[in-house]
Amino acid sequence: MKRNWEGLVLKVLGGRDFRLTVTGRELLNPYYQRIDVAGGGLLDACDLHPTLWIRLWFDDHGRPHQRAYTVVDPDPATGQFSLEFSLHDGCAARWAQRVEIGATIDATLQGSAFVMPEPAPSKLYLVGDPAAVPAVNSLLAAAPATPATIWLEYVHEGERSLPLRTRPHHQVSWIPRRDQGRHLVEAVTAEVPRDPDALYWVACEAASTRAIARHLRRGLGIDKQRVRALGYWRAG
Repeated sequence: MKRNWEGLVLKVLGGRDFRLTVTGRELLNPYYQRIDVAGGGLLDACDLHPTLWIRLWFDDHGRPHQRAYTVVDPDPATGQFSLEFSLHDGCAARWAQRVEIGATIDATLQGSAFVMPEPAPSKLYLVGDPAAVPAVNSLLAAAPATPATIWLEYVHEGERSLPLRTRPHHQVSWIPRRDQGRHLVEAVTAEVPRDPDALYWVACEAASTRAIARHLRRGLGIDKQRVRALGYWRAG
């Protein structure tokens, strides 16, 4: 598939391209699909870190379309990993629902970076939604003994059964999506405390992410090195 201007820009910025091969698939629930892939050397080329993400290229009615997905359970020994898709209307979800074992998809490695702050955080405050569940799980795995408070926005009741890898010292609040995300923003900003030793990580709809990050940095005065925020998607 011929790349568009986005592909050219990523190449100029140092993006490296790989071809992934589908090796397995599992429908986790009606709203979530896991795809297993052989990475085509991708894991050998990157620095493995929590929230590691790559860009996948899909055919959207004859036009190239790229979306970012978190690498799940990377195994450097075999070069394999998984990808998890929140199923909604769109070319990526359609691909995940229809793809067969042996099929290939192009991926670009560019832009992903994460370093746990020093000193190590005393607590994690994580905000996301179904698209962020793989990244949330990777953060919990990176700091398994660290207490965590997690807010996750959902649309469908079934999304609350998504595969969160929580432990007894992790507290999860599921927040229904209302008022174009304002309900999540209000819930988080009303509850999240100021903790200069914690890590705050926010990855949900872009406008909600900006509002919550602004509250953390300006409202609570959290040091910018302790706040990581990335809008995962944009409401239409």
